[in-house]
Amino acid sequence: MFKMAVECKNRTESNLAIQVEFEYPFRLHQVYFDAPTCKDRATDRIFLVGDYSSSAEFFVTIGVFAFLYSTAALSIYVFFYDKYKENNKGPLIDLGVTAVFAFMWLVSSAAWAKGLSDVKTATDPDEVITLIDACEKKENSCREVHDPVMSGLNTSVAFGFINLVLWAGNLWFVFKETGIIAPFMRAPPPEGKPAPDAYAQQGTYEQDPYASNQGGYQPEFNQQGYNQEAEYGQGYGQQGAPTSFSNQM
Repeated sequence: MFKMAVECKNRTESNLAIQVEFEYPFRLHQVYFDAPTCKDRATDRIFLVGDYSSSAEFFVTIGVFAFLYSTAALSIYVFFYDKYKENNKGPLIDLGVTAVFAFMWLVSSAAWAKGLSDVKTATDPDEVITLIDACEKKENSCREVHDPVMSGLNTSVAFGFINLVLWAGNLWFVFKETGIIAPFMRAPPPEGKPAPDAYAQQGTYEQDPYASNQGGYQPEFNQQGYNQEAEYGQGYGQQGAPTSFSNQM
């Protein structure tokens, strides 16, 4: 809504509080107001110019469908995640739908940004004043009283492009769910180190010499221990012979 003032030469014919209200879907050609003609207290009905409903309704439609799809996808993630991953169909469908919504957010946000720019031009009080015939006469004075408030509409355009960034960024996470990139994300073996087969061959090669050395060492130990026991047995036998001989005597 914005306000204007038309001050005629005859003050009794003036109107200092003309209010023009417009809203979604911004069919401005259907918005009108009554302005004084400064002649015999007559008024003239003035219509605004332009119809910007297509871009506004397109933007709102994409927002509504995006909300509904997000709600449905969240329900599937929470309650039917196993079926979602079954045969990898769920992630592929989700990837396609997400890509479509990202593209539609781009188109709808750009269209609504252009439409909002045209709405601002069509509702500019300085432009609307040019439509009033009484304002073309020098003895009459026309001015704006209050500019239209566009902060909410500007915020809608900003949120449209933010949704574009969010949906485009979500493409990467949905793409990871498809598993298409999984075979390419395996880390290669470190450089300068042999493969696991080479480690096995090297371990086998080192084990054989160690086993042969250990096997060669054990016979020497057994042989030495055997000789000591033999010598000990001989000594014991020699000491026991006189004892036996004395007992016989």
